[in-house]
Amino acid sequence: MVTSRSAAREKERRERALRIVEGLALAYPVAECALRHESPFQLLAATILSAQCTDERVNQVTPELFRRFPTPQALADAEQEEVEQLVQSTGFFRAKATNLRGMARKLVDEFGGELPRTVEELTSLPGVGRKTANVLLGTAFGIATGVVVDTHVKRISKLLGLTKESTPEKIEQDLMAVLPREEWINTAHRLIHHGRKICIARRPKCAECPLLATCARIGLPPLEEIARG
Repeated sequence: MVTSRSAAREKERRERALRIVEGLALAYPVAECALRHESPFQLLAATILSAQCTDERVNQVTPELFRRFPTPQALADAEQEEVEQLVQSTGFFRAKATNLRGMARKLVDEFGGELPRTVEELTSLPGVGRKTANVLLGTAFGIATGVVVDTHVKRISKLLGLTKESTPEKIEQDLMAVLPREEWINTAHRLIHHGRKICIARRPKCAECPLLATCARIGLPPLEEIARG
């Protein structure tokens, strides 16, 4: 009986996930990474900078960074102080500058200046964790190795009832289990857009939400309270 109930709950969760995927695709037909870039190398650098920082701020910083250091070799040879100055406004700028230069140096020395295409190789680079590797592989190369779990995806996937977990690693495993693999990349992008436009942390626009009929609304107050604002 327990097994039967568990199977029923899992089936319901998968069905809800498919409805969510469909609703997000209708609401956000163009699924794009918010970090502006013109190459996989630029995307990797921008993603490293995005840790504990908004994409908007990163997009303000990267044009000059990429103008001065357009290639892994150029960034590897850069002075630490110059990189720190360029990325200072993104926060934790000393560590980020160190990681950027270290990442570029390892790309040059061990990968011939080309970005590797496996999670294992990418996470061997300074400043690159699994989330950053997923962003790069999915966005730059269309390789679905996992689901990017940023703060928006973490929060919204709980509200939607797709996970009860708290850590990005476990949330990612739950999402990978219920989302079709071919939707891993785009669904993450769309959840991020949804978190910025509708499912805003402090003031969710539930009445305008295209996922309202599907959302479990875990932990949210009644709609009447949100409407009163």
